[in-house]
Amino acid sequence: MQAVINQYQEIICTAAENKTPLSIYGGNTKQFYGNATSIQYTTPVDATFYCGIVDYDPAELVVTARAGTRLSELEAALEQQGQMLAFEPPHFGVLATLGGCVATGLSGPRRATAGSVRDFVLGVRMLNGKGEDLHFGGRVMKNVAGYDVSRLMVGALGTLGLLLEISFKVLPKPAAEMTFCMSIDEKAAIDKMNRWAGQSLPISATCYRNNTLFFRISGVESAVKATRLKLGGEELQGEEGALFWRSIREQTDRFFQIDKNKNLWRLSIASNTAPLSLLGDQLIEWNGGLRWLVCDSEDDSQLIYRVAEKAGGHATLFRSHSVSNGVFHPLSPTILKIHRSLKEKFDPAGILNPGRFYLEL
Repeated sequence: MQAVINQYQEIICTAAENKTPLSIYGGNTKQFYGNATSIQYTTPVDATFYCGIVDYDPAELVVTARAGTRLSELEAALEQQGQMLAFEPPHFGVLATLGGCVATGLSGPRRATAGSVRDFVLGVRMLNGKGEDLHFGGRVMKNVAGYDVSRLMVGALGTLGLLLEISFKVLPKPAAEMTFCMSIDEKAAIDKMNRWAGQSLPISATCYRNNTLFFRISGVESAVKATRLKLGGEELQGEEGALFWRSIREQTDRFFQIDKNKNLWRLSIASNTAPLSLLGDQLIEWNGGLRWLVCDSEDDSQLIYRVAEKAGGHATLFRSHSVSNGVFHPLSPTILKIHRSLKEKFDPAGILNPGRFYLEL
């Protein structure tokens, strides 16, 4: 595998010398996410050649794998030991890789209770824009000291470096899991989800759509049964619950099937925010902290940004059938300066996925 790294280093060093932009990609299942880039004017770098599980210690709940490893392969290995990636990452396709999971930083339905991708990254190995082979963090929490550069790679969309290896903290799968639903209006659902979040309840996921609140209870069997009696609701039978949460995570649910005249927005806001006064259909996750909005493509993006800011968060144009630039929430001058400084340190020639994250980077 060192030969693969050497080849990556040669590509990066040549590109840096010639100021040739590089387009880093893995399984391409999340290519839609982020700003559109002119791929025809860049040199592609396929990160899937560096793949495989490097080390896995089930007793220590730690796994290290190469960035090109398919998520399905890693999750299958964890499944054999009764463990999981607790942040429930979306795949969006069978070719999804671990590197793409970290580069996009996207988490699934369990994120509100278990934590995000960033919370479980212990360390990374990467090549920066000068082709230097760098290691950050470690394989245990106590090894993370000073600037937590390893977690800085989460959500950077490959603009700071080519990921090679990532170490993760993993968790045991719950012994029991049940999904329920109840008919309720939006405001009452938001209030109920926030009230539940303030209690010691084993709720691992929530979703509200079409006047129905869905919630998943996970944990030891006795706690799941006790919570079921306390919260009520109608149980989804058999595999219905698992299939429902998979459809939300993978966005195969009908809500996410937008036509060419629609955009899908992702608003990360304060969970107790009242129903948003925005035109379009909405789906709510994470106890109210994540609001999905499907609206007409010509709707005012600046209005959506303002509404998200007022609610203590930010908005992202997640999916659009049109070529989009500037899809992420605008940065303040101070934060943009920090981003530019980081980009200059890690990628002084500006060759790694330029413009994919923010157009200025």
